[in-house]
Amino acid sequence: MKKIILMGNPNVGKSVVFSRLTGANVIASNYPGTTVDFSKGYMRLGGEKYEIIDAPGTYSLTPTNKAEQVALKLFEEGDIIINVVNATNLERNLYLTLEILEKKKPTIIALNLWDEAKHTGINIDVEKLEKILGIPIVPTTALTGEGIKELIYRIKEAKASKVKPSSEKEKWIKIGKIIKSVEQVEHRHHTIKETISDATIKPATGIPLAFVIIIASFWIVRFIGETLVNLIFDPIFQIYKPIALQISHLLGPGVLHDIIIGRLVNGDISFMESMGLLTTGIYVPFAAVLPYIIAFYLILSILEDSGYLPRLATLVDNVFHKLGMHGHSIVTVFLGLGCNVPGALSTRILETRKQRFISATLLAISVPCMAQTAMVFGILGRYGFQYILIVFLTLLTLYLLMGLLLNRIIKGESPEIFLEIPPYRRPSVSATLKKTWMRMRWFLKDAIPWLFLGVVLVNVLYSIGFIDWIGNLFAPLIEGVLGLSRGATTALLVGFLRKDLAVGMLLPLNMTPYQLVIAATILTIYFPCVATFTVLLKELGLKDMIKSTLIMILTALTVGGILRLILIGL
Repeated sequence: MKKIILMGNPNVGKSVVFSRLTGANVIASNYPGTTVDFSKGYMRLGGEKYEIIDAPGTYSLTPTNKAEQVALKLFEEGDIIINVVNATNLERNLYLTLEILEKKKPTIIALNLWDEAKHTGINIDVEKLEKILGIPIVPTTALTGEGIKELIYRIKEAKASKVKPSSEKEKWIKIGKIIKSVEQVEHRHHTIKETISDATIKPATGIPLAFVIIIASFWIVRFIGETLVNLIFDPIFQIYKPIALQISHLLGPGVLHDIIIGRLVNGDISFMESMGLLTTGIYVPFAAVLPYIIAFYLILSILEDSGYLPRLATLVDNVFHKLGMHGHSIVTVFLGLGCNVPGALSTRILETRKQRFISATLLAISVPCMAQTAMVFGILGRYGFQYILIVFLTLLTLYLLMGLLLNRIIKGESPEIFLEIPPYRRPSVSATLKKTWMRMRWFLKDAIPWLFLGVVLVNVLYSIGFIDWIGNLFAPLIEGVLGLSRGATTALLVGFLRKDLAVGMLLPLNMTPYQLVIAATILTIYFPCVATFTVLLKELGLKDMIKSTLIMILTALTVGGILRLILIGL
């Protein structure tokens, strides 16, 4: 089976072209770095089956980071290359094209974003460009599917170019001559879309707009999540409750009842507090967490596909450099706010060990996943929004202060980024829904096994008396230093399995709002859930993971102690 490799710069719509060619269930993102883990699918052409591989976005075949190393390796394995080129920025894109053509592999160019080129007054003589480069070129608009059919038909015309190898300086001279020969730009006035683009990228207007967009995004997430809970999920579980109560009566008191149904609260099942496999075990992921996950990933997909996320990365680049990273790290934060696992995986888009270590550690310490955020709203919302605000302001302050500190003590480099800003685009409804569904399905696949394991393990530990023993052991620390009730030890233990579940376990402890603030904050800081921990161990290595863990524990105790002094006193 022949391999077709899609190669191109970031933000050229390569992943969307891939999705069009394969029809596979893949996540199409226009933000650089989200395709570090390459995707593959299959396509039939003339009775022959081809393997299609979407290589990570790269500016050159001379690797400078992990993503470009993967791209080069895939390129070398490919039989046919589809070079996806941004028609609105030929000058930047043709450098990679010339490098590809010098390797003498059968190649065809998909001249993508063709509609945007026309809208911006850029006219390209495609036939002339074909003659100069010596390979087939097909104008495409992947978002709408324009030109994709012709691209598929012409794949078999892919051929090796006769372009001669040249040095870097000669390449840029050659690119200049090509542009002059095939491209004409008409004078146009700024459109409304271009005016908005300028406003969201300039710091004076972009930063205030960023705060508005982020706050609005999370307000929409909360509104959609609460609406789904109240109108769909809670009514379903009310219908299910009599069935669960029947199972409870059949089982009778005992260890098996505690594991399957959990503890009854005032003779009734409390889906948030009973802690049974068939009560809390299914309610938390499906009714308390999933609605917010759906809402969050829907908004994230819109921000990605509209082209706003790269602008946000550019705006925050200076801030992140002071923290030892660069603007790409905003991707880790955004993904982490949905689920820390993909957030942890995204740290590989950063070039150096120092950047990856700082980004991963700050993620584990200060970025609550959407599941945990939902639970924080759940346990503190009844007391007033000011308590929720304390938790998140503490985490934001901690992210900044720890970033400044780690940037000073962690050795290594934090290189600049070269980030190309794509034009604003209207997100495809079908692509957005497809992406949301894929991420939601992934979340359920990851979350439910760990959640069930957590519920079973906690109930078993309760049954054998381990929880009471460990609670007594750490009572001086939990009560004396942090000012919490002894029962909070259980939540801290469960937090290693599922932090959202652990936050929910704080409810029946009858703690004051300030105690709940301290406990919820510590749960975010002290240790990632076991799924995130596993990914971070893989990404950082054992040595750096041990360092990161020690930093987390020390930070949790320090911040917990400070909050206790400020909120409760001695």
